[in-house]
Amino acid sequence: MPNPSEKIATPAPSPGGPSQPGAASPARAWYSPVTLWQRKSTVIAAFAILAILAHLGLRFGLHRPPATTQIPLLAALVLGGLPLLYELGGKLWKRQFGSDLLGGISIITSLLLGEYLAGAIIVLMLSGGEALESYALRNASSVLAALAKRMPSVAHRKTSLKTEDVALADIAVGDTLVVFPHEICPADGVVIEGHGAMDESYLTGEPFQITKTSGSNVISGAINGESVLTVRTTQRAADSRYAKIMEVMRESETKRPQLQRLGDRLGAIYTPVALTVALLAWALSGESVRFLAVLVIATPCPLLLAIPIAIIGSISLCARRAIIVKSPVVLEQIATCRTAIFDKTGTLTYGEPTLTEQLLAPGFAQPEVLTLVASLERYSKHPLARAILAAAQAGGLTLPAATEVSEKPGEGLRGTIAGHQVQITSRNKLLSQHLPGAEHLPPLAGGLECVVVIDGHFAAALRFRDAPRAESRPFIHHLGPRHQFTHVMLVSGDRESEVKYLAEQVGITEIYAQKSPEEKLAIVRAETAKAKTLYVGDGINDAPAMLAATVGMAIGQNSDVTAEAAGVVIMDNSLEKVDEFMHISRRMRVIALQSAIGGMVLSVIGMAFAATGHLNPVTGAIAQEVIDVLAVLNALRAAFPPKILHDM
Repeated sequence: MPNPSEKIATPAPSPGGPSQPGAASPARAWYSPVTLWQRKSTVIAAFAILAILAHLGLRFGLHRPPATTQIPLLAALVLGGLPLLYELGGKLWKRQFGSDLLGGISIITSLLLGEYLAGAIIVLMLSGGEALESYALRNASSVLAALAKRMPSVAHRKTSLKTEDVALADIAVGDTLVVFPHEICPADGVVIEGHGAMDESYLTGEPFQITKTSGSNVISGAINGESVLTVRTTQRAADSRYAKIMEVMRESETKRPQLQRLGDRLGAIYTPVALTVALLAWALSGESVRFLAVLVIATPCPLLLAIPIAIIGSISLCARRAIIVKSPVVLEQIATCRTAIFDKTGTLTYGEPTLTEQLLAPGFAQPEVLTLVASLERYSKHPLARAILAAAQAGGLTLPAATEVSEKPGEGLRGTIAGHQVQITSRNKLLSQHLPGAEHLPPLAGGLECVVVIDGHFAAALRFRDAPRAESRPFIHHLGPRHQFTHVMLVSGDRESEVKYLAEQVGITEIYAQKSPEEKLAIVRAETAKAKTLYVGDGINDAPAMLAATVGMAIGQNSDVTAEAAGVVIMDNSLEKVDEFMHISRRMRVIALQSAIGGMVLSVIGMAFAATGHLNPVTGAIAQEVIDVLAVLNALRAAFPPKILHDM
């Protein structure tokens, strides 16, 4: 407790609140605003929409002459089409023949034919798709901004005279900081005063709140519990654990894998075919109008419209199933992933301690010991108290009242229940007291442990583990036969004993334990170089690995940072939802291919008629519209749920 004579500065706002004026976040300089050039596709799409609406208003609302109604469309083609054509020219120079390249040729063709409305629509399709993709994929600033937002803008530095708020950049090694309840620790350090607990699970993978007392290490980014802690810093904020994660995140974002889209792969085949047919029709007939007619019916609307509509419909279906798709590309990519990498805590486990073993000394009965322990734990804020009370409730035990309850730092919890003196302490404390019955203390094992002393005798050792989800084992075992995953890994920041225990429970043979975010990132990069990867996690320490994987998936709503880094967020803490997403993705891919390939086949048939002179540019445009409608109607099926959405 601070001295009453000290001046105590007003505590900083919560991590999600506004920053202090003038306080600089350590991540603020690591990202820059999006420039107008980066937003060009959004600007062009908006301008194309306004131009089309203006054309329709002048033509059908005000009944202006045709020459007047074409002005907005010409403006869209010139101001919007030229930047797109410039980019497409660059792709042509690099010999990248995607579906958008044929769209660019179609813009030029529409100008030559005087089909300005068709050209403006193609401009809208090209720019709108690019704008949606840019928005969905995000950039480094969104993730880094989420990291910066989570950290406090100031720290409470304690001197001999007062406690004052200082910017994180002003924290020096050896400073004394006060961390108030529920605040985020601003720097790495050692507790010098106070007794409480911190939640480090987002950073370390340890699933429980970790008790802190004098001499305990604390890490930046950990969330303080109910007590005030005084900490002496061992690292500057810029060198702390949280800042290192931010640095790894920035590096991971800049090296995100480049993925080829489904439409681009199909367009790489379709575009040369269409151009070849058009050129042959012109060369063999000597009529340039046939070249134009072939290109009009070859306009790749099934690729430009049907695939995005199937993706948007699937995103809508996912949202209704509590699955938020932040990057549409993951819907296309997850079906091709062959390596699944899982975090442990909160992903394959519930992220909460569960009482798993009660090892009793001779002369003590399990119901009696659990009743006394649970009666005392009702008065405790210890991280394991809820697990003990849950076990007592499950056993239907009646808990008597406790008296003379005390919890001195380092001595554990004491009290009197039904005439018995009960103490809940640690293994080391029991051994140092040389109490009767200590020889029956079982060997140290994995998980967390507390020791029970009743009337001065060792009574029991209670052990706790982070229990696997009920669906973890069936989910892991169905990944191979149902979703063609050939490699499943468990990568965790938790202790090796805990990771091995979980791996045995769920059926994973390849494990990596006690891995930092940097090490997780290296593992994911190495695996992604071999095959496409799915990474599933829930903590801040998973975010860099999510960015490096082909598909990054966050389970739950534990962290804004993780949600920003992931391509898809499962809002419910359920692996069944992960399976649902895989099925929605597979179905989307089938529907998109049906629409795109079916539309292209019909377009090729139409190109044959146009090449032989049986379709002129006008009738070719009408035929193409019919093909587009059929492709789009089929693509719309993706928005409606099938009968079966998971097969676990």
